Amino acid sequence: MTHDPKHLVAAADVAGTVVYGTGDERVGTIDRVMIDKQSGQVAYAVMSFGGVLGIGGNERPVPWNTLTYDEGLGGFRTNITEEQLGQAPKAEAGWETNRDWHDRTSAAYGTTPFYV
Repeated sequence: MTHDPKHLVAAADVAGTVVYGTGDERVGTIDRVMIDKQSGQVAYAVMSFGGVLGIGGNERPVPWNTLTYDEGLGGFRTNITEEQLGQAPKAEAGWETNRDWHDRTSAAYGTTPFYV
């Protein structure tokens, strides 16, 4: 089996990538990715949205499996709306290790938690 190296991207290069909604509208940008130490899989993309020119916006981790890379747009596509982002659990201190937070976040986006 061969692997096309064009499918790999450095985590640092994902930061700043635009996320588009189903109608090609800009939903936000990815700030960073969160990787599960045990499996090595990307669990979340921490996304910024709202605000003007990066001021007054919000930040939410979104499950990685809600994003699909779209080569034509040069960014990620999602079915998540800005309204869903605003209603999802915020990334309060310690969210990374809070199982209840992961469960509530998965429920907010209609996904399965990354650890299942």
